[in-house]
Amino acid sequence: MWLGTALFFGAVVAPAVFGVLRSFELPNTGEIAGQIVTRSLSVVNIAGSIIGLFLLATFFLGKNKKGRITRLLELVSLLLIVFGTAVGHFVIAARMRALRVAMVLPIDQIRPDDPRRLEFNSLHGYSVNALGLAMIAALIAIVLIARKN
Repeated sequence: MWLGTALFFGAVVAPAVFGVLRSFELPNTGEIAGQIVTRSLSVVNIAGSIIGLFLLATFFLGKNKKGRITRLLELVSLLLIVFGTAVGHFVIAARMRALRVAMVLPIDQIRPDDPRRLEFNSLHGYSVNALGLAMIAALIAIVLIARKN
């Protein structure tokens, strides 16, 4: 369920929020859409971390019916889910929020070549990559977990 939620968020919700708000030509569209996406992404990332930790616990409690390589791949996949979502939320998103505060003005009013805006854009790329990594890891983990029986 988490993988579907993360995929839906990234492919549908975030682009839709920005697209719909831009269609109203509001002065601070990016700031408003960013706040909505940030709050929603927080739920996706925290849920991914919790689910990943739960799956890690069940991994260590489960019976060892699989080969070493399969077990190692499953473990690495679960660790990547937790890592990607936790870093995305507690490191990258936290830094992005701090940059927004440091900019004082809404992000739409900050020059595109401003160092803070450039760093913000760079962090946005890292955020997308962290969630993408977690989603790929989740897909691999689902396949490996389904092969248990």
